[in-house]
Amino acid sequence: MTGPRLPRLAVALDAPSLEPLEPIIDALDGLPVAAKVGLSLFCAVGPAVVHHLHQARLPVFLDLKLHDIPHQVALAVRAVARLDVALLTVHASGGSAMLRAAAEAAGDRTRLLAVSVLTSLEQADLDADGHAWTTAETVARRCRLAHACGMHGAVLSARELALVDELPAEFLRVTPGIRSAAAAPDDQRRTLSAGEAIAAGASMLVVGRPILQAADPRAATVAVLEEIADALRRRSGGKDATTA
Repeated sequence: MTGPRLPRLAVALDAPSLEPLEPIIDALDGLPVAAKVGLSLFCAVGPAVVHHLHQARLPVFLDLKLHDIPHQVALAVRAVARLDVALLTVHASGGSAMLRAAAEAAGDRTRLLAVSVLTSLEQADLDADGHAWTTAETVARRCRLAHACGMHGAVLSARELALVDELPAEFLRVTPGIRSAAAAPDDQRRTLSAGEAIAAGASMLVVGRPILQAADPRAATVAVLEEIADALRRRSGGKDATTA
């Protein structure tokens, strides 16, 4: 890959429009973070949101979880790559042909992440959907498939990071659902704190509501960055490693 090194934290900008996010974007000025754009914001604003975030000097993590026939996914990936986004998600459940088509279309600057199992799902959800494997087995199988098909990394719960220890260190482990121990319950189920996730081997953390809903979003972001830095120093024996 020829793209820049990635920050360890992506802030999930989940909102129906850019307007309520402007104070958050301003609060992130100068901090070593990426901006994660999900379906709701991208569907509301379109590619303009990517250009806006580039103007704010933020790397863009476009979380579209693409899942379609290989030809359609390849066309979509090629279009996204032209926007010069740093990261793009596809869904690992789309199968090997779809993943390989995405990898071939991505170019040399946009890294592709395969979503393994949504962190909102529990074993009962997979059982109801007819899955033959446990959540852990499904995550492990899909991450191995993603690596074999040329993905640059996978999105998985921090609780399942140990399942991919066999994969190369450069294969990105991106973990959403980061919550502090004191956080109120929400629709994220398989969660850990930022420090726990980094200690378990995460490459990048995705944090949304704990920052967006904070009284001081910049202070909340800095607190997460400090927790990440402390965990990285412990994980690397005192060496600093602030980018993935």
